Amino acid sequence: MKGLLQRLRARADVDATVPVFDGPLRPNQVLQKAHVIARLECAQDLGGDGERLYVADGRTVHEVHADGRLSPVMQAGGEITALACTGGGIAAAIDGTEVRIFGGRYAGRRFERFGGRRALAINALAADGARLIATDGSERRPWGEWRHDLMEGGRSGRVHALDLDSGASLELASGLGHAFGAGMLGSSAVVSESWRHRLLSIDAAGRQTVLLDQLPAYPSRLAPASDGGYWLSMFCARTQLVEFVLREPAYRRRMMQSIAPDLWIAPQLGSYRSFHEPLQYAALKQLGIVKPWAPPRSYGLVVKLDARGRAVASLHSRFGGPFHGIVAVVEQDRHLYLLSKGENVLIRLPLSEVESGLIP
Repeated sequence: MKGLLQRLRARADVDATVPVFDGPLRPNQVLQKAHVIARLECAQDLGGDGERLYVADGRTVHEVHADGRLSPVMQAGGEITALACTGGGIAAAIDGTEVRIFGGRYAGRRFERFGGRRALAINALAADGARLIATDGSERRPWGEWRHDLMEGGRSGRVHALDLDSGASLELASGLGHAFGAGMLGSSAVVSESWRHRLLSIDAAGRQTVLLDQLPAYPSRLAPASDGGYWLSMFCARTQLVEFVLREPAYRRRMMQSIAPDLWIAPQLGSYRSFHEPLQYAALKQLGIVKPWAPPRSYGLVVKLDARGRAVASLHSRFGGPFHGIVAVVEQDRHLYLLSKGENVLIRLPLSEVESGLIP
């Protein structure tokens, strides 16, 4: 009886269908017009302050110059899992477990405990004056095991406000379905909740309001837009097959025990690198050619939000496109810089091309 109740509860928490790309999320080819300006070893995150732009590549932070050149500016002692510019310096999450400030007014500031506990999966930082908003994807799984967190029905994500002056931290929310991305909307924090496919607004008292719900893809990091809105990266599209697998706990357990994570029936940042991938996945290929009706195993998507947090437009790199797994975006100097973790490349689009490509 206990097993049956757990199975019914798991099914109730997962959608039986997937919302379609429609309205402002209608598919297009705009993102596929982007130009590659740098190839990276391990693309992690972007950070910018309007004047300087940085990209985290494994343990190294590079400054990105207008001509596309990269110059290393700092080296961390671990993998850099999140990046932000604050107080003239750089805030970086290291191995998902701590946040350090390099250079600028708050140089040397370090956060190792969050709400009295250690973090495992700090994956996004957003600057807000003398504080940082940090999202911790899971209390059970480290940052690199995000697929495990989804397959286990993870609901332990947290959001913290880090005071750069005092060094104190305040937990704004907990129990989230993989918090992955933060921004500010007025005096409230905006947070991406990936496994519940939505955006939340969280005020200083911890009250939560849903801004966007039932998204057809998994939301991640946010970045401000010049018109007062936001850019939202979405690292993979949802599919009915993954939703079906999420309703079958016994199958998930066996899959996790016997198959490498990159080969799971789960969201992927990139695909078709190995012949071991599950080609039975709706019969994706025939004679080595991807079928035109095949569901996306990976996808590239950025959504434009207005100043109230509503979706107004989107940029796509579709199933057969070159730029999947978009995990970060920054608008700077009339260009849009995007990080494709699926291809480990930094790409760039002039805003003029973005705007013209979105005109119906």
